[in-house]
Amino acid sequence: MNSPVIEPDKVIITKPKKNRRVVSITLCLIYLFISTVAYFAANWYDFTCGNVGFDAIMFTLLSNLDGAQATVTGSYLLKGLLPAILSFAAIGFVLFFFPKKKDIAIKIKKFKFKLFPIKHGCAVAISLILSTIMLFTAAHIVSFSEYLYSILNTSKIFEEEYVDPMTAGVEFPEEKRNLIYIFLESIETTYLSEEQGGGLKDRCIMPELYDLANKNINFSHNDGVGGFVTPNGTTWTAAAMAAQTSGIPLKAPASFERNAYGADSFLPGANSITTLLKEHGYYQTLMVGSDATFANRDVYFKDHGIDKIYDLYTAQEDGIVPEGYHVWWGMEDKYLFKYAQQELTKIAAKDQPFAFTMLTVDTHFTNGYICDLCDDEYEEQYDNVISCSSKQVAKFVKWIQRQSFYKDTTIVIVGDHLTMDSEYIQRNVDSGYDQRVYNCIINSAVPASDEISKNREFCTLDMFPTTIAAMGGKIPGERLGLGTNLFSDTPTLVEEMGFKKFNEQIYMNSKYYMKNFLN
Repeated sequence: MNSPVIEPDKVIITKPKKNRRVVSITLCLIYLFISTVAYFAANWYDFTCGNVGFDAIMFTLLSNLDGAQATVTGSYLLKGLLPAILSFAAIGFVLFFFPKKKDIAIKIKKFKFKLFPIKHGCAVAISLILSTIMLFTAAHIVSFSEYLYSILNTSKIFEEEYVDPMTAGVEFPEEKRNLIYIFLESIETTYLSEEQGGGLKDRCIMPELYDLANKNINFSHNDGVGGFVTPNGTTWTAAAMAAQTSGIPLKAPASFERNAYGADSFLPGANSITTLLKEHGYYQTLMVGSDATFANRDVYFKDHGIDKIYDLYTAQEDGIVPEGYHVWWGMEDKYLFKYAQQELTKIAAKDQPFAFTMLTVDTHFTNGYICDLCDDEYEEQYDNVISCSSKQVAKFVKWIQRQSFYKDTTIVIVGDHLTMDSEYIQRNVDSGYDQRVYNCIINSAVPASDEISKNREFCTLDMFPTTIAAMGGKIPGERLGLGTNLFSDTPTLVEEMGFKKFNEQIYMNSKYYMKNFLN
């Protein structure tokens, strides 16, 4: 009798080749997506903001961005992220998901070349090559190689050249002078006509600021109204404010630590002009027309002796603008200057010298903000915004000069950095034009001859000791931080080293900086 045949259980056999194919496609798509987003983001950043350095990008990503202007975000979504997603989808479809039944080929004489669908191995190779090219191109656009070089190389410039303002022996006059320090968003001498040394062929869009600089003290890189260069670590607003007030660039560890960029403390070990003035009995305030917490600016100034900070929200509380008011970055400069007049009147009534710092915002990229004070004189919106800002600043200065406290007050008016509206520069300024940041000092305690103030090579960091000198402070050695007092004939570090070498040195990794300023 035959035994019954027992059939074995059916075994489902997987297809390793198919699984490997899925994994390889998935990995390729992830790499392609990252590379595509990076490439278009880098292009958007460079085209919109100009080449401000990879450190500026790191700061932007890792600092507090609450209060950022919506059009900047919208510009990135429309011109950066959307093209990246569309390109990723198109490339991914062509390489990996083109219908197999729809062959596309070209025939040349007797030879037939199949184009689509692309064989898997070729698709993977093309994807990897294309992704790598985009990633390296993005890195080049944002100067990542320079950043990488800087963190892998060490500089001794801080050990050799840094002067601590708290131990430098600075002496102030017995009758202390007040200080009003006005940061002008993105204001540079480029906006003057070519005849005035600017970059615009047929117009000067800030004649009032030109007149102020021309009739008062302007430190210049030429014979006329000029300005200063912006080295690494000073090319965006938060960095520029820190650099002009402390004499050092804004650097951070390469560890991508959020706190290194001011989340809890901001250059806590660095001594600044506000630190110094606090020791000499000054009442100090900061006023901005946006959210003061943006980019952790409030943390920096609170860490360095500021007594009170005014911003959009205090303006709402004080009735300058209605509760819930918000346009552009917060409130227009017309309200900022009104607020400044109101608070300066109160501050000046105090029985102590004061230092009042403020930052305008209407001239921020892109294209600036048109308020109801702006004329429609020029075709470019940015021209009209800058022209309007120039008029408002001049009017504010005239108001200050009518006040009783003016005789004992030094006014410093200075751009924070070069404009980030690179599209405007490309449209209106010849390639290779030497852009410089605007500066003007009014009612200085000390004079400045043309021999000292003209044809100088100097940078953002030099504004710190120069401001102290303008207030009547005596500086042994004429240097504070890495900055040089421009009222003296002492060469700046840019003049001594050349800008290229100086810029490289301050960008490099510094153990002294990390140990003494970030802790």
